Amino acid sequence: MIDYIKTEIKNSYETKMRILEDEELLSIIENVAKECVKLYKNGKKTLIAGNGGSAADAQHFAAELVGRYGFDRPSLPSLALTTDTSNLTAIGNDYGYDAVFSRQLEGMGNEGDLFIGISTSGNSQNVLNAFDVAKKKNIKTVALVGRDGGAMANIADYTIIIPSNDTPRIQESHLLVEHLICDIIEKEIFGDGVS
Repeated sequence: MIDYIKTEIKNSYETKMRILEDEELLSIIENVAKECVKLYKNGKKTLIAGNGGSAADAQHFAAELVGRYGFDRPSLPSLALTTDTSNLTAIGNDYGYDAVFSRQLEGMGNEGDLFIGISTSGNSQNVLNAFDVAKKKNIKTVALVGRDGGAMANIADYTIIIPSNDTPRIQESHLLVEHLICDIIEKEIFGDGVS
């Protein structure tokens, strides 16, 4: 069992090392963080969505921005489109599950905001539908995906593809990327703060 645990830790480490060694991927992460800084300075917001573990990531990511990541500072506007059960169940019932994020984005997203779609496969239809609404509303988009990026890779303004085909490794690395973006946003807008 100990050998299995070591192997899983090694696999996680190796995925993160592939990210570390990919200058193009690091540049995309930096550009997404800069885009977030710009939109927050312009009084805009981020809207984040995903399914399953990616729904939890969306909620976590938004909470780090609204609450705090590394230090106390003013709140930043961010919405996880995965958390309002009344919206999710009403939209799912009336329009179908594929509309649960697009319908919310239609109502709450504005030009200049940023939509972040999280999916390990890049093929979640309800997230893809939200990308369509974002384009119509001039909302910039980020796909945070794994594997080959799926359909989201071809429609997002920024695509962060975790170099792995293993869902747990992709999810672990999504959290790392989300934390990096939060850290950069805080430091760029508010300085180093006090940890």
